[in-house]
Amino acid sequence: MTTESEDRFSDLKEMIISFIAERDWDRYHRPKDISMALSIEAGELMELYLWDREPDREELEDELADVFFFLLDMSIKEDVDLSAALRKKIEKNRSKYPASLVKGKDDKYTRYLEE
Repeated sequence: MTTESEDRFSDLKEMIISFIAERDWDRYHRPKDISMALSIEAGELMELYLWDREPDREELEDELADVFFFLLDMSIKEDVDLSAALRKKIEKNRSKYPASLVKGKDDKYTRYLEE
């Protein structure tokens, strides 16, 4: 049984697959290239905040959408269930950053291992 959010996620993936297929771009969307595009788009998102600027709402939405597009595209190509991967990673981070030790702190996790 799938949830409504999983269905929406699936719909977004299908939209990306169709968009790429309609343009015959699949041959360009290799994991290596997608990872580079994802990094570039993340850089463009960061650029919106450079020098403490307040980004235009539409520009912010466009850059977030670009990052999301390539993230979903990578998950499609590498057959990764992002929902499951995120849940698994949050559990790892719960162990790595126990709230009782890290609350209100921003040190690297190795600092907490020393305590």
